[in-house]
Amino acid sequence: MSDQAERPGAARSPRGATKVDRSAYPVIRAADAARTVPELAGLLRQLRRREARQQGETPLTYRQLAAKTGWSRGVIGEYFAGNILPPTERFDVLIRLLGATAGEQGALATARDRVEEARRQPDPGDTRAGRDRARTARLPVPRQLPPALPGFVGRADQLAQLDAGGGPATGDPAPTILVLSGTAGVGKTTLAVHWAHRAADRFPDGQLYVDLRGFDATGAVVTPAEAVHGLLEALGVPPERMPVHLSAQVGLYRSLLADRRILVLLDNARDVEQVRPLLPGSPGSQVLVTSRNRLAGLIAAEGARAITVGLLSTAESWQLLARRLGAQRLAVEPQVVDEMVERCARLPLALAVLAARGAAHPAFPLATLAAELRDAARLLDAFDTGDAGTGVQAVFSWSYRSLTPAAARLFRLLGCHPGPEIGIPAAASLASLPRKQVPRLLAELAHAHLVTEHAPGRYGAHDLLRAYAAELTERLDPDGGRRAAIRRGLDHHLHSAHAAAVLLQPGWDPAALPDALPGVLPEEIADQEAALAWFTEEHRVLLAAVHHAECARCDGHAWRLARTLVDFLQRQGRWSDLADAQRTALAAARRAGERAGQAHAHRDLARALVRLGHEEEAAGHYRDALTIFAELGDHSGQARTHRAFGALLDARGHYEESLHHAARALALYEHVDHPAGQASARNAMGWAHARLGRYGPARGHCEQALALLRRTDDRHGEANTWDSLGFIHDGLGNHRRAVRCYGRALTLYQRIGDRYDEADTLTRLGDSRDAAGDRAGASRTWRRALVILDGLGHPDAERVRARLLRAP
Repeated sequence: MSDQAERPGAARSPRGATKVDRSAYPVIRAADAARTVPELAGLLRQLRRREARQQGETPLTYRQLAAKTGWSRGVIGEYFAGNILPPTERFDVLIRLLGATAGEQGALATARDRVEEARRQPDPGDTRAGRDRARTARLPVPRQLPPALPGFVGRADQLAQLDAGGGPATGDPAPTILVLSGTAGVGKTTLAVHWAHRAADRFPDGQLYVDLRGFDATGAVVTPAEAVHGLLEALGVPPERMPVHLSAQVGLYRSLLADRRILVLLDNARDVEQVRPLLPGSPGSQVLVTSRNRLAGLIAAEGARAITVGLLSTAESWQLLARRLGAQRLAVEPQVVDEMVERCARLPLALAVLAARGAAHPAFPLATLAAELRDAARLLDAFDTGDAGTGVQAVFSWSYRSLTPAAARLFRLLGCHPGPEIGIPAAASLASLPRKQVPRLLAELAHAHLVTEHAPGRYGAHDLLRAYAAELTERLDPDGGRRAAIRRGLDHHLHSAHAAAVLLQPGWDPAALPDALPGVLPEEIADQEAALAWFTEEHRVLLAAVHHAECARCDGHAWRLARTLVDFLQRQGRWSDLADAQRTALAAARRAGERAGQAHAHRDLARALVRLGHEEEAAGHYRDALTIFAELGDHSGQARTHRAFGALLDARGHYEESLHHAARALALYEHVDHPAGQASARNAMGWAHARLGRYGPARGHCEQALALLRRTDDRHGEANTWDSLGFIHDGLGNHRRAVRCYGRALTLYQRIGDRYDEADTLTRLGDSRDAAGDRAGASRTWRRALVILDGLGHPDAERVRARLLRAP
């Protein structure tokens, strides 16, 4: 039942009706006396409280009123606070919802008209102010907003920030200024116009709009004088009253906006100087600015609030395509849609261009559009609309042209970097610049939203911007300079990664490196903790660099870079990444005819294949590695391969063969006097003996391993050995001692960031606690292991899950 049907006499009476319902007399009497917006708001609050008493409930909340009317809660709050006079039709709806009788509705409607008329009349107590208000009331109410884009999607966070900051200022002598900034094509204008329409009723005196054309393809930027002149015309200033000088125009503009609630939308601003003259001088009005630049000066000096507009999420990208192509069409080819979203980099402009193409050919399968993107000689060509205002490359170019020459060169050279991000030291090497000059240039690129600083000192750009940088460097930079930049970038990563790998794993065998080109400054990494942190931050870049080196035919860099990643990727359980990198390394080493590179790649690929369950293929690679290392006379390489091959045989239950390979590794390591390697081999022999039930020899080998490790800084080898001793003590029935050994191993694994081995040891620790009768402790420990293994996506998780299911 509607609110009207529930309340007798609630039908709307004619405006100005004087029929009096005696029970409603206090409201009608107060309505007759109301002369201001706050007094009228007080009547609305009185009605709200009375309605609650009559219904025996709490007053209707703004949320409930919003649900009944479809208006925003913020606007309803402004009505009740007396900050905004509700439009006539909304006022009528509101008082009916609040239970006003027919007589009250008439009196209140008359009061509302009287208040609105009073706002437009001169104040007899202040002749000059009264004349000003009367003049202002006679000015037109501008409604200049462009049409909102149909099918708007997402941007919930930004809309919430606009709602929170969007409204006339209260108690603050300055106007509210909001700045939407983001990269080209990200949808700043679309968002601004969408919100401005949504919030238009907060600004009953009008909405002004100016396209400042700060990054226009023609270079015709709107000057402050042109912008103010247009705003004054929109406010009804006739030509004969238009001041000649800019300062006088700005003064008149601010005078006309004083005491009015107007939204000023300044779109596509280039810099602060273009915006400042267009700011109102008093509270009540609000300014919303969009720009590809951050406009930091506006934030610092004028107190503007910054809102960053980023790329759409994958889900929002789907929604955008669904609005334009139809959800059913997308549902037929979901994997193709995922590819389209990825190749568009979730950039709204690129998605819109692609959707327009799809809408123009409704009978075409979406796979056809995806193939066009995939097969384009240059990715950006697929988004060329022939229109300088909507082509992705053209839109990017407007931002690029605003850069200083040094920043423009650095942006182009980022097209020689594999991505997905870059740090300051790597950028300095790439551009062959002193490191202290680079932060300023990267800050300029970030200011123009051509890169994003997503973490301190770490800069990235989406795929389409990287493709644009690559196209620019190919077109504008000489071939020799471009090849040198690629080589400098690879040199930087190789020399830095090699130094970090030696620190991360002291027993690692370093490789001979090619000399770095002039201008390369490898990173200085102090210790093991710093090496782990560096790999954690850089491993995605290094993986990309392996493939980048292969494409650039820098094959020696490709296999050496892949080799530096082995220990870190194993610790993190990233075996698919390790396998991909080593396949690339093997192909590169074969192309270069480098036998040592082939041997290392065979062995390290086998390590990854074992973890991925491809044991037969792994065994073949181990044999190939042993053959090549023997040909080269590389005893250390042979020993490391025997050690790894033995671990595969252990996993397959071939304990005697595993012991044989461990013993062979020990002899080779002793031949080259390699203490860390000897410790690793003795630990492997101890483990193999324990698997065979020979706990005495097992313990002896592991204790010798610990003694050797005291001569090294090999924490990983030490952790492995303590884990073996835990297993040995479990076999001997010394469960408490086993728990202590496992605990020491876990401490070390956690310190060096070895997630898989931490989970493996936790699994055995749970077994030990279970054998000792501590069922609750066993379950807790297994659950910790399961969390890690599930996070790694490792099949061992099922074995741990089975233990938990069997636990009482």
